[in-house]
Amino acid sequence: MTIDRVVVGTLDTNCYILKIDDKCLVIDPGDDFDKIKMAIGDSKPVGIIVTHSHFDHTGALNDVKRYYKIKEFNYYNLKEGMNKIASFNFEVIYTPGHKKDLISIFFKEECALFCGDFIFNGSIGRYDFSDSSFIDMKKSIKKILSYPQDMIIFPGHGPKTDLKSELEMLIYYLNL
Repeated sequence: MTIDRVVVGTLDTNCYILKIDDKCLVIDPGDDFDKIKMAIGDSKPVGIIVTHSHFDHTGALNDVKRYYKIKEFNYYNLKEGMNKIASFNFEVIYTPGHKKDLISIFFKEECALFCGDFIFNGSIGRYDFSDSSFIDMKKSIKKILSYPQDMIIFPGHGPKTDLKSELEMLIYYLNL
């Protein structure tokens, strides 16, 4: 699987295009449909995954759905645990905190986690919104600590990181 990052919108949201053979999966089409379309290229999109429903992660969602005639997958229609879209096999992990409907997507074979605004390089997502919760954030952090430390984390904003690099920071938040 190849992973392309397209930075979109005024908040520099990471949209990811995952490709296997001639098929691709779009994660968080935040804005700039033309940039996303260019990154998709000749691949055939088989679905869109939205990690959570904040505007900066969904700005081009309807354009992508209409243009490619594909379905959106999110917290409301993906079960926690193993899921499959075409040739993409992944685990959905419910990781509320930043937002109640936030999901993280783990590809075991690549040891890669796409987590929206849950974990960033050096920080975690905000939990001061009306539909966010620090208690839920701590539960989500505890859950993610059981995953491999070499897991690469692809956040909703900023550069990628890995779980080992974020351990100290995550444990700090657990102890607050």
